[in-house]
Amino acid sequence: MAILLFVVAGLAEIGGGYMVWLWLRESKPAWYGIVGSLILVAYGVIPTLHSFPTFGRVYAAYGGVFIVLAVIWGWWVDKKTPDIYDWIGAFICIAGVSVMLWAPRN
Repeated sequence: MAILLFVVAGLAEIGGGYMVWLWLRESKPAWYGIVGSLILVAYGVIPTLHSFPTFGRVYAAYGGVFIVLAVIWGWWVDKKTPDIYDWIGAFICIAGVSVMLWAPRN
């Protein structure tokens, strides 16, 4: 469930931000900005559904997931193929997220 929440939150942040970007930078209609802003509000709520006990840990771990999703978004939406260093960096981020969230603690 945690992974799904991270992915949904990440897509909400990237998707909402992208809609605002399109509105302001690509002259799309104002409703793009409104919908994008509402999606960004949802992004702010989704991480609160995690069972992890601390805000900082959830948001730090989410940062790693966001990086991976941003690489994939750029590949699929912006049609910019990631290079080997993008993928290595994404893998390192996911490894870090895994340590932060699931390492044994006292």
